[in-house]
Amino acid sequence: MKLGVICDGISRDLRHALAVMDEFGLEYAELQFVGDTEVGDHTPQEIRKIKQLLVEFDTPVSCLSRHIFAGMTTANRPGDELHTKHMDALRRVIDMAHTLGSPLVRIMTSKKEQILWGRYGAEEWNVAKGAWDTLPPLIAPAVDLARAEGVTLVVETGNGTMVNSNYTARKLIDDLDAKDVLKVLWDPANNCWCHERAFPDGYDEVKDGYLGHIHIKDVQVDTPRATLEVRELGKGQLAKQFRPMAEALRADGYGGVISFESVYHPGNGSFEDGFRKSIGLFKEIFG
Repeated sequence: MKLGVICDGISRDLRHALAVMDEFGLEYAELQFVGDTEVGDHTPQEIRKIKQLLVEFDTPVSCLSRHIFAGMTTANRPGDELHTKHMDALRRVIDMAHTLGSPLVRIMTSKKEQILWGRYGAEEWNVAKGAWDTLPPLIAPAVDLARAEGVTLVVETGNGTMVNSNYTARKLIDDLDAKDVLKVLWDPANNCWCHERAFPDGYDEVKDGYLGHIHIKDVQVDTPRATLEVRELGKGQLAKQFRPMAEALRADGYGGVISFESVYHPGNGSFEDGFRKSIGLFKEIFG
C-alpha cells in the first residue's frame, strides 16, 4: 500500500524530514507545519522552496493538513468573523495544493458536544439540542469551494471535535450529499476516545467509498480520568486491530495513502526517536 508520514512529526526542517523518509523508504509526504509555519501561511517564495525540496527528493505530497474549522463552536455561523477567517485560510491551502500537486486538503470540525442524539427520554434531558445541525452549514461552503477548485477535502476524526468517529464523519458527508468531494480522514487512535472500535466497526462505516486518507498511531485512552497516552506502535490499545485492518484495506483495494503520525516520544521529548521506534512495525503491517 501507499505509505507516508506527516513530516513535522519527524522534524519541521523539511529537508531533514525528507531525508529520514528516504532512509525508511516512505514515499508520500503529508505537510502540516514546515518550519514554524502552518500550511496556508507560507509566502510564495517559501512555497517555491518547498516544491524544490519535494522535487529534489522525488516525493509527492499526499495531503496538506491545516486545522481548518478547528476551535469553532456551535455558536459560530457561516460568514461570521471566525468562519470567514477559516475559509480564507482554506483558499490559501487549496492554492498551495495546486502548486504542490496535493490531491487532498484536510479540514476539521467544530468543538464536540458530547450527546448529539438520544431516545427514550434522553432526547429531552441529555441531548445538546440542535448542536449537530449547526455543523453541516459551516462545512457546506468548503465543499462548494472544493468542487469549484477541483480538490478533495478530507475531514479528520478528531479527539475533541464534532466529527470524532467514522460514524459521525460518514453522517456529515451524507448530510451534505458530498461523497464526491468530501472523504473521511480516518484516525483510528483518535476514535478510541469515543470508544469506536477501529476494526471491524469503524472500518465498516467508511469502506464503501467514504475513505480518503488514514493516520496511524497507537494510544491508550482513559476517558474517566480524561487522560491520553501516546504509545509506541503495537503497545497501545490498537495493537491487535492493526493487522486485520491492514488485511481488509488490501482486500478491498484501498488506493489512498496511509500516513504514519509520529506524535510519540519515549520520554525524552524527541519525536524522531519515537518515529524510529515505531516505523519498522508500521511498514511491516501496512507495507
